[in-house]
Amino acid sequence: MRLGISTGCLYPMHTEKSLQALLREGFRRFEIFFNTYSELECDYVDRLRAMLSDSGAAVVSIHPFLSPFESYLLFSSYERRFSDGLMMYERLFSTAARLGCDKIVLHGMRCDFSSINTDEYIRRFRIMSERARQYGVVILQENVKGFVSSRHDFLRNMSGQMQGDAAFLLDVKQSVISGNDPCETALIMGSGLRHVHISDISDDRCVLPGKGGLDFGRFFDTLNAIGYDGDIIIEVYRSSFGRISELKEAQIFLNKYLSKEETK
Repeated sequence: MRLGISTGCLYPMHTEKSLQALLREGFRRFEIFFNTYSELECDYVDRLRAMLSDSGAAVVSIHPFLSPFESYLLFSSYERRFSDGLMMYERLFSTAARLGCDKIVLHGMRCDFSSINTDEYIRRFRIMSERARQYGVVILQENVKGFVSSRHDFLRNMSGQMQGDAAFLLDVKQSVISGNDPCETALIMGSGLRHVHISDISDDRCVLPGKGGLDFGRFFDTLNAIGYDGDIIIEVYRSSFGRISELKEAQIFLNKYLSKEETK
C-alpha cells in the first residue's frame, strides 16, 4: 500500500496552487481534483505534469468536477443524454492518460433521482468502463452518501453482476456517515477494491486521520485480509484542519500503520 493525498483537501484553492502546496509538504502521490472545464485544457494539464515530473511525483487518480451532475448526465431515463455525457467523460479519460494515471472517480446516481433501475445502471457503467479502457483508464465506483452506491445491497449486486469487472473506491468518511462500517464496505468490494480515500470521524464530522475514533488497526487488517495493495489517499475537507502542515502530520500517523504491515 502507498500513501498519497487529494488536491481537493485544499479546495477552493486553485488546483495548481494546491498541488504546489502539497508538494512543498513532501507529498509525492496525488489524486488531482479538477474543479472546472478549463482545467482540462492540454496546456494546463501539461503544466501540472511538468510540476509533478520536476518533483518526482505521480498522479494515481483524478476526480472530476462533473460528479454532482452524473445523475442527470449519465443515469437519467433520457438515453441520448447518456451518449452525450459519455463524450464529455472521454475528455476526462484523455486527461487522465495525459497525466499518466489510470483511475477516474465516479459518484454515480443519487438515491432521490433513481430514474433507471440497477440493471440499467450497471449496463451503462459497463459501457463507460469499456470506453475508458481504450485510454488505459479504469472507472472507480465510489461509495457516497445519498447515492445508490452508499447501499451495501447495491455494491453486492454490482459486484455480482459484473463478475470481477467492477472496480471500486472506498471512501471511509462516506461509509461512516452513510451508517455503514467501512470494514464491511471493504469486504463487500473485495477484490474489486482499487482505491481508498482515508480520513477519520469525530462526532459525525470528517477530521484528519488520528484526530477521531476510527480503529485504523482493524481497518488496515481488513485491507490486508482482502489482499488490497493499492493507494491510500488522504481526502478531507478544508474545514477539517487548520494549518496545511497538519496534513503532513496525518501522513506520519498513517505511515506507522503502513510500516507495521511491511514488517509482518
